[in-house]
Amino acid sequence: MEYVKIANASRDRVLAERVGLADTPAARRRGLLGSRELSGEEGLLIIPCRQVHTFGMKYPIDVIFLDASWRVRRYCKGLKPWRLSPFVISSKSVLELPAGKIDETETEIGDVLR
Repeated sequence: MEYVKIANASRDRVLAERVGLADTPAARRRGLLGSRELSGEEGLLIIPCRQVHTFGMKYPIDVIFLDASWRVRRYCKGLKPWRLSPFVISSKSVLELPAGKIDETETEIGDVLR
């Protein structure tokens, strides 16, 4: 899996230093299922994606929905295990992060990531 760093360009804050790219059908299906809890510097970017679930997971995550320009369209803070996120029609990708990361980085709807 390829890894990238993702930052909030609007607030000059790093969201995660090591973000895995889930850009194949198999990687998107697998997502974070069966993984250990994310460290503070890890995440997963799912491309393309408009909705996620946490079925089978053992820990909550923060979820950020991004449009084609990497603008934050919506987010879910602390999405608990065995839940389904909203379906976000304007989303082109989803960034999954450790719970608490949205608040820690003060990320808001309308911010642009890079």
